[in-house]
Amino acid sequence: MIAFASNSLLCRAALKRSSIDPATFTFVRILSGALALWIVLSVRKMLTAHTTANPLVDSFSHPARAREHSIFRYGNWISAVALFGYAAGFSFAYTSLSAGTGALLLFGAVQGTMILWGLHKGERLNATQIVGFVVAVIGLVALVFPGLSAPPLVGSILMIGAGVAWGVYSLRGKGKGNSANVTAGNFLRAVPFAAALSIIFAPWANYTLEGISYAVISGVVTSGLGYVIWYSALSGLTSASAATVQLSVPVLAATGGMLVLSEPITLRYVLASIAVLGGIALVVATPHSQNQTPSPAGRSPS
Repeated sequence: MIAFASNSLLCRAALKRSSIDPATFTFVRILSGALALWIVLSVRKMLTAHTTANPLVDSFSHPARAREHSIFRYGNWISAVALFGYAAGFSFAYTSLSAGTGALLLFGAVQGTMILWGLHKGERLNATQIVGFVVAVIGLVALVFPGLSAPPLVGSILMIGAGVAWGVYSLRGKGKGNSANVTAGNFLRAVPFAAALSIIFAPWANYTLEGISYAVISGVVTSGLGYVIWYSALSGLTSASAATVQLSVPVLAATGGMLVLSEPITLRYVLASIAVLGGIALVVATPHSQNQTPSPAGRSPS
């Protein structure tokens, strides 16, 4: 969640403090994330290469084994499209939305997508978890409401779309195998989409070294490596828990703004943070119930 909050700070800083355009920011972010993950996995393979006699010769002489170690074996195109949709919508939306409005739209869409899917799959929230969810939402609204204004229609649609895309990407990460390989495969597949977007918006392209630096940090650290951690964490969370825990991101982003931008700590911020984090604790810490019908053999279906 710290990585997600940092992405918001980096994107806002890049678009507001530098003259980089959102398409270029998206392309650099995804490309740098893909390259960083490819390097990490390549180094890891080199460190474990002593288990084979000559892995380089072995790969050339056995193309099937070379394909077996290809990053493109991992991830899939649907997840890559969702990843790209989130990154692009996120960047373009923040050119017109305020931080509070953007956070409310984004994480509202994420929650709606993931919780509705969880309910569709049989996940249920008990009374304590419902209370925790409501408290967390109230805390989030209290945190961002004073800064809300009538949001621009296009920006709102883009941010809601980004939230739905991120919800889909998170849901597709549940139950996957090696999180680093899967994330790397998804990032590599997303690069062509980001490149096409950058080409389409080439007439409006603009960038500075500062903006590129923000995009690289976002791609390498808070996106690439951060999403590896997120995919690892998803295996221990239900869809509802994964959705609710992300409500902490606006709180963390506000905290980052206070630390980085020297904004004052207000009583509203403290109370809203307690409500959001306390509500999340109720949802995550309480066991979920799930509607399941016993199989004929007397076992729960897998």
